[in-house]
Amino acid sequence: MADKKEMISRDEAGAQVKRMITRSALIHYAFTKTLVDVLGEKKGKDLAKKAIQLYGAWVGKSVKEKTLAKGLPALPENFQDDLPPLGWPDRETVQVEGERRARIYSCPLARVWQDLGAEELGRIYCYVDQAKYEAYNPGLECVHVRNMLDGDPYCELAVRKKKGDSSRS
Repeated sequence: MADKKEMISRDEAGAQVKRMITRSALIHYAFTKTLVDVLGEKKGKDLAKKAIQLYGAWVGKSVKEKTLAKGLPALPENFQDDLPPLGWPDRETVQVEGERRARIYSCPLARVWQDLGAEELGRIYCYVDQAKYEAYNPGLECVHVRNMLDGDPYCELAVRKKKGDSSRS
């Protein structure tokens, strides 16, 4: 292995990240489609959702550990973004009716599933957001206010305190 580090452009790094995101979208589709084909629609989708919930819980737990290690409470504003900006560059934080929301204008995962005509199976992956916030802080919930795979022009996520929950971290 060579000792010198090769520098690549931001554009090339972004292209490489997007290739990996495409591969991730394709493997999710392959596994989910196989589960549905073998087990039937309901059982296959339920099992795919269960796997995504487990995956999201791992992500949320990891983010929580990093947040707590910095001496910060597990609050929405301290959630360390886990999506690489090179893969999701078209996003912003917006205020809607006094609520802070993440708005994503281009999702390379969604694009793959749309190209396959598999929005419904791809949409199962989006449950990762609910699972990761649940693991990060059980007093929080993540809501997909809008989702491109549901026909919306962009994805919009709100992280809210669960109704009836008084815990903060």
